[in-house]
Amino acid sequence: MRVNDPELLAEMTAAFAEYERALMADDLPAMDALFHNAPTTNRFGVGEVLWGIEAIRKFRKGRGGSPQRRLGHVAITVYGDTFATADAEFFREGSDRRGRQSQAWVKFVDGWKVVSAHVSLEGATA
Repeated sequence: MRVNDPELLAEMTAAFAEYERALMADDLPAMDALFHNAPTTNRFGVGEVLWGIEAIRKFRKGRGGSPQRRLGHVAITVYGDTFATADAEFFREGSDRRGRQSQAWVKFVDGWKVVSAHVSLEGATA
């Protein structure tokens, strides 16, 4: 199995950057396009457990924007031709409190899509 094929890693890095841009801009159509459109897609957040793309969409529409943040360390790894992980630490704007984000991505015919995501904050007790 190839790990971090340069072309695939560049594609995945661009997809991750587009997700971060969309998140900070609260660009709901762009975020939606980057998540796999399926009931098997999930997202676990600081205070929510979302099973299926419809639950994720409903959450995004109701939250009124994402808290602004800056990224710390980011690690993207591509395994083979169609699976990747993206792990990042982030810091909320105006705070040194660290958060963590882990995503599993799959390359479908229409591009790289998040199939599972987890977001947490150090010390959070949801």
